[in-house]
Amino acid sequence: MGEILHSSFRAPLWLRNPHLQTLWGPLGRTLPEVERQQERLELPDGDYLLLDWAGPAPEPGQLTVILLHGLSGCSDSHYMRGFQKTFADAGIRSVAINSRGAKQPNDTALCYHAGETDDVDTVIEHVFHQDPTGHRLAIGVSLGGSRLLNWLAHRDSGRLTGVAAVCAPLRLDLCANRLDRGLSRMYRKHLITELLASFDRKKAHLDQVNPPEAKRLYRLNMTGIRSFWRYDDQIIAPLYGFRGASHYYAECSAGPRLLQIRTPTLLLQNRDDPFMTPATLPKKAELGPAVTLEISENGGHVGFIGGADNRYWLEQRLLAFVQGYGFR
Repeated sequence: MGEILHSSFRAPLWLRNPHLQTLWGPLGRTLPEVERQQERLELPDGDYLLLDWAGPAPEPGQLTVILLHGLSGCSDSHYMRGFQKTFADAGIRSVAINSRGAKQPNDTALCYHAGETDDVDTVIEHVFHQDPTGHRLAIGVSLGGSRLLNWLAHRDSGRLTGVAAVCAPLRLDLCANRLDRGLSRMYRKHLITELLASFDRKKAHLDQVNPPEAKRLYRLNMTGIRSFWRYDDQIIAPLYGFRGASHYYAECSAGPRLLQIRTPTLLLQNRDDPFMTPATLPKKAELGPAVTLEISENGGHVGFIGGADNRYWLEQRLLAFVQGYGFR
């Protein structure tokens, strides 16, 4: 059985609204400047991933932190750049994964979803083989957290020493329902608009580089999608072989699989996340022995904006998580 802790995060009075917490980063923050080197990682099916490396030059035996963004994000998302800047300033090497199609159109019809672990595993193996003597931690945000948790539950290879997941949608069905209500609908609209636009760009790209894969996309019904139930039913399910959205949600919700996790794992969740409800928070009996659930009252979705010098609390909390392992 795992452990549940109360978070030290305290939002200032004027920033306790969950929507202010959620929107501050993407709308109000200047993107941190961080020096990075990009690598193209070829995949077995002819596709590729873009990896953005930051921090000190590689040395044998050093620590690498693997970062995975959320839905419609990429390595340039404010939180990803913030993490990499924070880690680089502390002398820690990191690599940000750009999921298929996240930063530019990829070369197959596939994208990614909450239970997609093949690409996650490929990157973890790639980092391991670059330096088998090194240490590896991984951090996933939102849907990226879900992917890492599913990887831990289903195919943990022992390559990671520890994992942190931030605001992971542990129950996909409940989260899809939540995004259909109240002000949360503005996030749903924004995300679906971004995702459908990325598929339009990908169709044009695949028409030129891989027409058979383009045909896979043209066969999908991308009309009338105004909810994640419809998006997952009409796009994710047929692309990945699920019978529909309900089947996808049942197979890929990470919450029911937390008991299977044996690698030390930190879950950072909060009670006012507008992408989910408190019902998505697991009980202690639902946590595997290696899982620690840290809950705050406020924080929005991937917000955790504090006051004064502690404004970007999440970055400092994750730096402490990484440094707590004592690796350099």
